[in-house]
Amino acid sequence: MGLIYQFGEENVITNILITKNETDVTVFKKSISIKTVTNKKIVGVKLIWTVDAQKALEFINTYKAECDMLFVHINWNGDGGMYLIPKEVQAEILNQYGKEFYFKLPKQGTNPRGVEVTNKAINKLTKHNKTKMIKINWFRSNNENYTQYDRWVDLWKDEKDKIG
Repeated sequence: MGLIYQFGEENVITNILITKNETDVTVFKKSISIKTVTNKKIVGVKLIWTVDAQKALEFINTYKAECDMLFVHINWNGDGGMYLIPKEVQAEILNQYGKEFYFKLPKQGTNPRGVEVTNKAINKLTKHNKTKMIKINWFRSNNENYTQYDRWVDLWKDEKDKIG
C-alpha cells in the first residue's frame, strides 16, 4: 500500500503473474521482490519455498538475482527498517563469498519449507554501501480503529516529510 501511496497507482503493478519467480511488485517498470522478517536482529529470509531437496539444490546451482529486493526488518517496539537491495549487490555478495555463505539449504528429512539467504549474507547485503535504507521504529497501536493501511501511509508520510 505504501508503494502505491508514494509512487502512484499508475506506477505500481501488484498483479504479477505467479510464473514470475521473484517478482512481487513492479515499480516504474522495475521488478522488486519483497521479503519480510520479524525479529530483534536481521536474520535470513526465504528465497524459495520448497520441501524438495533436489529442487532446492537445482535452485542454488542456477540462482541469479532477477530483481531488486525490498527487505523489511520488523522489530516490534524497537528499531528496524526497510532496505532496497539492488540485484547487482545481491550478485556481488554471492560471487564474492560463494554459495555456502549465501544460501542455507533445507535439511533433508525435515520440513523447513525452503532455501534461505543466510543470516551472514543478509547482513552483508543490508550493510552494503549501494543498499538504501529507511530506519523505522516499529510500534503497535492500541487503537482498535487503526488499520495497517493507515499505519503504512503514516510511515511513508513521515519519511516523505523528512526527505522534503
